[in-house]
Amino acid sequence: MLKLTKKLWPLNRSLTGQGNIETLKIIKNECKDLKLIKIKSGTKAFDWKMPKVWEIKDGWIKNNKGKKILDFKKNNLSVAGYSKKIHKIISARELKKKIFSIKNLPNAIPYVTTYYKKDWGFCMEYSQKKKIKNGKYEIFINSKFKKGNLTIGEILIPGKSKKEIMLSTNICHPSMANNEISGMVVTTFLAKWLLKKKNLKYSYRILFLPETIGSIAYLKKNYKYLKKNTIAGYNVTCVGDDRNHSFLPSRKGNTIADTIGEYILYKNVKKYKKYSWLDRGGDERQYCSPGIDLPVASLMRSKYGEYPEYHTSLDKIGTVVTTRGLMGGFKILKKSLELLEKQIFPISRTLCEPFLTKKKIYPTFSKKNSVNNKLKLYLDILTYSDGKNSLFEISKKLNKSEAKIKKAIFKLKKMNLLQIQ
Repeated sequence: MLKLTKKLWPLNRSLTGQGNIETLKIIKNECKDLKLIKIKSGTKAFDWKMPKVWEIKDGWIKNNKGKKILDFKKNNLSVAGYSKKIHKIISARELKKKIFSIKNLPNAIPYVTTYYKKDWGFCMEYSQKKKIKNGKYEIFINSKFKKGNLTIGEILIPGKSKKEIMLSTNICHPSMANNEISGMVVTTFLAKWLLKKKNLKYSYRILFLPETIGSIAYLKKNYKYLKKNTIAGYNVTCVGDDRNHSFLPSRKGNTIADTIGEYILYKNVKKYKKYSWLDRGGDERQYCSPGIDLPVASLMRSKYGEYPEYHTSLDKIGTVVTTRGLMGGFKILKKSLELLEKQIFPISRTLCEPFLTKKKIYPTFSKKNSVNNKLKLYLDILTYSDGKNSLFEISKKLNKSEAKIKKAIFKLKKMNLLQIQ
């Protein structure tokens, strides 16, 4: 995983462009099953429209002695993403207005974009920006916009059931290790693990796409099918540092993805931080939006926006992302998928309670305490058997072991009182 992280590090990713294509090619070398989906510039998706492809070849600032004080080729965060072409000489005062920096992180280059309004800007360490003296500066950005495609990577892994589990990660940020290279890497290795498994119960849909616009474009084409068939999903981001673990629930907060994700964290890590839906910020916003309503939660290490190096040049391999951190993110998601694979969803075959007397499990004389523990268990399982509550969720509601609940479910199935999906 660390080797793949290093390979993906130097590429200049954005919403579109060659960096994204190269990223998907590298992932395809790991997973031959990856297919590319291309969506043309200008294509409408709900309230959005696919942007033009942004290409940048160079960008720099020179002082009055012709010395470069900023160079895009040395750090691809130095030019604001989607900056338009410009070449002119301006004053120090004008220049400073177009330079982004972070005062309380003086040695960090911030990550800044201007996706949906044509503009330009540079990003620089605050300590360097302070050194800019009065005078004239030559600025240069060699970029262009052209019609092309927004590209999405998709891996479909068929299981015995058409019901699906979805993993989604982003490919639109340049050289930042935790956000978001770690998500690409962990998702790739989860895909490799799943592709080697035989007799998968559920099918898997694994997506590599630009944040927000990519998920919206994909949902526009597929949301009806996804609504019908997705039982659980995870947005995979910020899974590579070695600090905390974090959990962000789906909008509904009570889906099987929520229940199992948080249970796995509770059982496997000493400490994790639980956020609320109001703390959302990734593609869970699209997957869980009203009318889409997919059961998608986020299992992370340090949550996006909550660690100091987030969206800066300080988000590096080694100092932020580590082998141990990547393995921790991978294992939590792997354990969650393993538990999801074990789930069954019982459905009662009758409306209202079934007539249990004819099954000879309900006493013919009704008196005080006539409902014993075994009968009570059957009735409790039946009342939650709506096809939406899984084996795990029912066992949790009833505070009984999964083994005991599963045994009772199959007895009820044998009596033709339940069907299982």
